[in-house]
Amino acid sequence: MNNTEKIKDLLKEILSKMNVSFEEIVVVDDGKSETPKISVKSSDSALLIGVRGANLFALNHLLKRIVTKGKTEQNEETKFFVDVNDYQVKLNEELKNRAKIMSDRARSFKVDVELDPMSSYERMIIHSALQEQVDIKTESKGFGKDRRVVIRYVEEGQS
Repeated sequence: MNNTEKIKDLLKEILSKMNVSFEEIVVVDDGKSETPKISVKSSDSALLIGVRGANLFALNHLLKRIVTKGKTEQNEETKFFVDVNDYQVKLNEELKNRAKIMSDRARSFKVDVELDPMSSYERMIIHSALQEQVDIKTESKGFGKDRRVVIRYVEEGQS
């Protein structure tokens, strides 16, 4: 049994102990990502995802702590993430779309656009989505729960 199957079995055990129903748990390998995705289909998705993904984040953290317990170094086989009813996939697409819209706004009006506060993961998605645009720069601003992304329009020749 490979490491991903062990994680899948561990997840089944945790969900059963939490009395959370699920239809299926599958390992998704799209061939594009180095990080395996363990997809959960559940009618209890609101409980598993939580407000703004907080419970899903905690579940991922808990699983990673259990899997890496006792290991001296984290190897690539322990990289994975759990998604419930494609919440992460939809969130990533929504964030990329928001980044494009806001970068277009910054470019059109030649102003800085400040986004609402978001998690470090969400900020990373925004930064990644806009990194290839030469006339747009992003930076994080603020502290703690108020940390946000600022999208800046940069004219050619400036940095």
